[in-house]
Amino acid sequence: MVTSLVNDILMPIVGILIGGLDFTGLKIQVGTVAITYGNFIQNVVDFLIVAACIFTMLKFLAHFKKTTNDQLDQKESKQDDTVVLLEEIRDLLKKIDKVN
Repeated sequence: MVTSLVNDILMPIVGILIGGLDFTGLKIQVGTVAITYGNFIQNVVDFLIVAACIFTMLKFLAHFKKTTNDQLDQKESKQDDTVVLLEEIRDLLKKIDKVN
């Protein structure tokens, strides 16, 4: 999935933004051996894009989790207020029973 995301969606967008540069064709010919340093550059760019996507997703999930935890804490505090109120009502009813 990540490879497809990078190759099919993100890299064409990056290619448009940087003027259609494709690093995979870069190479140095030494005798009969070709050193394709362009592939390395392309893989580094791919890695940085994937790392940025994963970082952004983790930040979003952390924010979502924090928001959810805050909502749960608010619900728990509301329950505590309700319990306190019910205990006060119970105590008042006990006092009324003792007076009668």
